Amino acid sequence: MDNGVERNSILILTPPIKSRTLKKVPFVELADDRLQGVVSSGSDIARVYVSFFNAATHNYYCSTNNNRPCGGLRGSPCKHLISLLDEAVLQYGANRVIRYLRLSLEPEQIKKGRELLAHLHGTQEKEPAATVFSRFLNHLSFLEYQGTTEAVPEMEWFA
Repeated sequence: MDNGVERNSILILTPPIKSRTLKKVPFVELADDRLQGVVSSGSDIARVYVSFFNAATHNYYCSTNNNRPCGGLRGSPCKHLISLLDEAVLQYGANRVIRYLRLSLEPEQIKKGRELLAHLHGTQEKEPAATVFSRFLNHLSFLEYQGTTEAVPEMEWFA
């Protein structure tokens, strides 16, 4: 209480630019100097891929959550990485993704994330999937919380 007025912390969320296909790409984020996320397999409902583009080098990688490399990586980004780009543009907007990936483009030129591929000149860079997959699982656990007006310390960072 402050002078008889209760104070609450309220975080104003920026909604996605357009509706996303959560079934195809359930998790996409701009974090750890990467555009990264989890992409569902097109052929096996029980399999997901962890995909990323490094913001500074534009290096990329895609593997299953248990670190088996994606079979579509053959010297260029696979379909999972292309889906990740598309969903990132839907979620954050072309302007924000372009800035995050440090590209010199006009956002008006980009309608879909896949159009960024021509400007990303990185190479395949193997990295373990554990960190991104763990963040995804942690993200999912917060969806199970019931709504409350009480403080939930585990969600102080959650947007």
